Amino acid sequence: MTKFILLGLTVAALSAPAFAGDPAAGEDTFKKCKACHSIVAPDGTEIQKGGRTGPNLYGIIGKGVASDPDFSYGDSIAALGASGAVWDEASLAAYTANPVEYLKTALGDPAAKSKMSFKLAAGGEDVAAYLASVAQ
Repeated sequence: MTKFILLGLTVAALSAPAFAGDPAAGEDTFKKCKACHSIVAPDGTEIQKGGRTGPNLYGIIGKGVASDPDFSYGDSIAALGASGAVWDEASLAAYTANPVEYLKTALGDPAAKSKMSFKLAAGGEDVAAYLASVAQ
């Protein structure tokens, strides 16, 4: 019986995503995102003052894709949100690396487009970890 429990735990550990971003590094990397995005808590506290071209990223991890009612999303990301997709650290890191390719893959639509033209070449995992940490 112990062998089966140990085997089950080993399989679970190996199948879990190996995702570990650095929130401190992500806070620094977020400077690249501030031109378009801010992080503002529901009580109005500005964690990161930034632009309004993109949606507020407070609490984005665990939130439905394209779910900010105060933001006008593009058709492709809105379609992904309508499918019930939820942001986790891995999906947000993948999206920031290449928004168009992420949407094409996630939707299975080679014609998918993104209003976000910026690509975060490196550090997406760290930014996602930072965003997860500020809303706790």
